[in-house]
Amino acid sequence: MTAASTAPTRTYSGVIPPVITPRTSEGEIDTASLERVVDHLIDGGVSGLFVLGSSGEVPYLTNDERELVMTTISARNNGRVPLLAGASEQTTNRVINEGLRMVELGADALVVTTPFYALSNAAEIEAHFRAVKKATGLDLFAYDVPVRTHAKLPLDVAIRLAEDGVIVGVKDSSGDDVACRRLLLATAHIEGFCVFTGHEVVVDGALLGGAHGVVPGLGNVDPAGYRRMFDAAAAGDWPAVRAEQDRLANLFEIAFTPDSNRVSGGASGLGSFKTALVLLGIIETNTMSVPMASLNEDESQAIAAILRQAGLL
Repeated sequence: MTAASTAPTRTYSGVIPPVITPRTSEGEIDTASLERVVDHLIDGGVSGLFVLGSSGEVPYLTNDERELVMTTISARNNGRVPLLAGASEQTTNRVINEGLRMVELGADALVVTTPFYALSNAAEIEAHFRAVKKATGLDLFAYDVPVRTHAKLPLDVAIRLAEDGVIVGVKDSSGDDVACRRLLLATAHIEGFCVFTGHEVVVDGALLGGAHGVVPGLGNVDPAGYRRMFDAAAAGDWPAVRAEQDRLANLFEIAFTPDSNRVSGGASGLGSFKTALVLLGIIETNTMSVPMASLNEDESQAIAAILRQAGLL
């Protein structure tokens, strides 16, 4: 057999953006805009949709809003691509309840962080993922995002969970490239297991190191660009990968246009994605969830200039 014929298959790969949550100018969930976002992403070649992630402003959504977002996306998607749903709560039983609700609403897989607010150790983190898997039975991704949870997913825990089939993948937003590479090497032999990078501007390096895809917030704005990069990597065309990544890195400058004296760090990135989508005619407003500030006209014009440079306007 050739090396290719014996390589493990990957259930999930490619570009799976964390879908933004548009709001009306009155602050309600804008379902019509959300449907257009879904079409924009799928038309751009994404391999799946990550619903209720950080870019979807999930901590700010009420339970009713989360349900509305999930049902709207599920109906518009209509089975075209897999739906990965975030089950984001502080502790295990709350995650299980949320996960079961997402299953009922059409999730194909769940994305779960380490516990937050609660002060956990490695043993509790491992028990957390095992309990969620046992209770829900759905494909489970570990979302490693210590900037949000203040707890890094321990490497040995991730490897054991992968080997035991508890998790089918990791979305790595840790910023720890060494740990990510070690995870890729340690799990390369596991059938179906995948590692996605959540960092928009270093996807080329992650793919070269063996990552199976990307979960880019910026993918809301330019899904086709990330798809081109992923396809070029699959073809081994690394000069094309770098050129596309350079273009996307320049596009990511939109996240640095807001005035940091007025707009929080979290609202800057999400607000820039929404503002770009307004300029592209996909959503109606760039309204943010309370208490985050929305971007203003000067910031919008700066983003428009970057979109033009990237060939999107």
